Amino acid sequence: MLHLFENYSLDTNRRELHRGPSLVSVEPQVFDLLAVLVCNCDRVVSKDDLLTSVWSGRIVSESTLGSRINAARRAIGDSGDEQRLIRTIIGRGIRFVGAVRETQGAATIDEGRPAPDPATAHKPSIAVMPFANLSGHPKLGYFADGAVEEITIALSRIKWLFVIARNSSSTYKGQAIHVKRIGRELGVRYVLEGSVRQSRGRLRITAQLIETTAARHLWADHFDGLLEDVFELQDRVATSVAGVIEQRLRSSFQTGEGSPRHRGFSKKRSSKIRIISTACGARRPRMAALVERS
Repeated sequence: MLHLFENYSLDTNRRELHRGPSLVSVEPQVFDLLAVLVCNCDRVVSKDDLLTSVWSGRIVSESTLGSRINAARRAIGDSGDEQRLIRTIIGRGIRFVGAVRETQGAATIDEGRPAPDPATAHKPSIAVMPFANLSGHPKLGYFADGAVEEITIALSRIKWLFVIARNSSSTYKGQAIHVKRIGRELGVRYVLEGSVRQSRGRLRITAQLIETTAARHLWADHFDGLLEDVFELQDRVATSVAGVIEQRLRSSFQTGEGSPRHRGFSKKRSSKIRIISTACGARRPRMAALVERS
């Protein structure tokens, strides 16, 4: 299995770590520790889990464990101060917080660009990035996260479009990173960015679609609504954005990048966008209260 993150590839079958086209030399225990963290990037890995997986349950000193973790960080350009990829969760353990893509095959990284996944290489790809909260109200962030989730769900219903999982794009929250780098690290051609702003009982959501290879804006718009209609506005934004993106990307690929038949989306196969307004129904009362109190 090949695990891709930033411009690195971790090949657990060959037990190799590459940075771009170059092989990175790591000690066996350091590789095992890194592999455990990357393969379990969806959770915090406890000290006991590391001891079981890397040292077969043997007890090792804190200094030995710490030195291996620091060596793993150095191998991927991280550090204990920065903790950009390997983060210490005090009292719980260690977690790999970078965006990871998994694919089969050997590492073939060219100039820092992740190797495409054969299963999705024929599809246009997009990542919905975390929306910025421009109002300074921390609780409004719940609404921004909900809007991102609704848009991601709507886009995922377009069968010819490959949508990056939200937990991968969410690692960029609060970071000012160029879209070209995001495109390389996530392996996507398009990103959707946006922001949320509140003023005098009204909300405004701004969204923009960007092509990562040239950092070119393809579309931008804003949506206004009342604070008490927060979830109706959320659904309307998701429906509108998904519909516009479907039309724009299909048109772009049909006119500029070959036959739709080879791109995996014909008119017959294009999916209709439907938003299930109850998708987040279980959490909506709580979210509404939080937004209203902000």
